[in-house]
Amino acid sequence: MPQTFVNQEAAQRARRHIGFSFGANWRKFARTLDEPRIAQAEAGLRASFGGHAIAGERFIDVGCGSGLFSLCATRLGAAEVVSFDVDPVSVATAVALKRRHAAATAWTVLRGSALDRAFLAGIQPGTRVYSWGVLHHTGAMWEAIDNVLTLVAPGGLLCLGLYNRPYLAPVHMALKQTYNRTPGPLRPCMVGGYGAALLVARTLWRRQNPVAYVRGYGRRSMRGMSFWRDVEDWLGGLPIEYCTEAEIRTFGDAHGFELLQVIQRPPGANNEYLLRRVS
Repeated sequence: MPQTFVNQEAAQRARRHIGFSFGANWRKFARTLDEPRIAQAEAGLRASFGGHAIAGERFIDVGCGSGLFSLCATRLGAAEVVSFDVDPVSVATAVALKRRHAAATAWTVLRGSALDRAFLAGIQPGTRVYSWGVLHHTGAMWEAIDNVLTLVAPGGLLCLGLYNRPYLAPVHMALKQTYNRTPGPLRPCMVGGYGAALLVARTLWRRQNPVAYVRGYGRRSMRGMSFWRDVEDWLGGLPIEYCTEAEIRTFGDAHGFELLQVIQRPPGANNEYLLRRVS
């Protein structure tokens, strides 16, 4: 694999002092899910696939978290949905969401890792594969992406949400490591302090009402998310790696994938890449 695709030092550094469960955070988020949030996430999923139909397709959700976007795929008419996550709390949360909102659908929830090729080999490839905000947290991002490519059927589409490099990346890493080292009972204080700092900055620079911003966060976010759950997710999110559009394009070309669409986000946020398998 070309050197540009490997950052072993970053991966090893990112693995240190990890004490965060994405699944526990997703479980908290799932408790807040209502119809407006689900509808917003559904619209976001359509945008992620560039308007290409999900109805009638086999949809695979890699690192499904709460299961929200698998649910959206069922609502958009996917013929089959397969979700999996390495975190058992995420799996349980997705199963509970399926029972509550889509019990009668062809939706299967599994526990497994994007780094486990034997596990992935047991999953029939899909025509719509989705992995948003996941693979950069594996500690081996390019290996995980390479593995996930095997889940895409010929002519199928793959949507990846991956972090681009933030300003002051060492400061971001230090914050994340500090959070993961902090004893559990004290972590809400750090979430509150960091979230408050973000809101103050937004108030000063964009003249936005912080209370209104938090209340309307899920309606503005194309993913229907929660401000405080996103703050906790960001602080706890280790391991972490970054990539660029040029790297994704080159990697896709080398593996028989055409980059169809890029949704650019600010530094430190997830860019979205839509790729089609052409060979």
